[in-house]
Amino acid sequence: MTLDVLIRRVDPDVPLPAYAHPGDAGADLRTTEACELAPGERVVLPTGVSVALPEGYAAFVHPRSGLAARCGVALVNAPGTVDAGYRGEIKVIVVNLDPRESVRFERFDRIAQLVVQQVERVRFQEVAELPDSVRAEGGFGSTGGHAAVGADGQKGGNRYASVVSDREGQ
Repeated sequence: MTLDVLIRRVDPDVPLPAYAHPGDAGADLRTTEACELAPGERVVLPTGVSVALPEGYAAFVHPRSGLAARCGVALVNAPGTVDAGYRGEIKVIVVNLDPRESVRFERFDRIAQLVVQQVERVRFQEVAELPDSVRAEGGFGSTGGHAAVGADGQKGGNRYASVVSDREGQ
């Protein structure tokens, strides 16, 4: 299925968001400003485009995995949400998580991906009790994966997880 989305260039020279490969979920967004981020710094980068999404849809700004792997670049509020009623320029909050190296962005570098999805509008109905489920109130870490082991060698509690113990358990 193809959905028509109205788009306006805020910067007349910026390339429109585009899918790099057939079947890609995200269309690449580019920055219109050059900047350099020192380790730990963050900045709001403009993309030079605004959209008019149909009612019942939202766009989500996701990180680019290549930037994360190569440069330590992440998005502070990933995924960022673009609501159907928003008509302003899409901007991306990037942070340099590399502890030693600065990251430089040039005008029109690809900085994020835009994923458009259909979303449901819900009506919340307050109840005194929720129905039972298999998971119940199991929250963070309830499905396992990382064994939190403290200095005393005991599992559980609010201790840091060990990736090593996760690999050894597989």
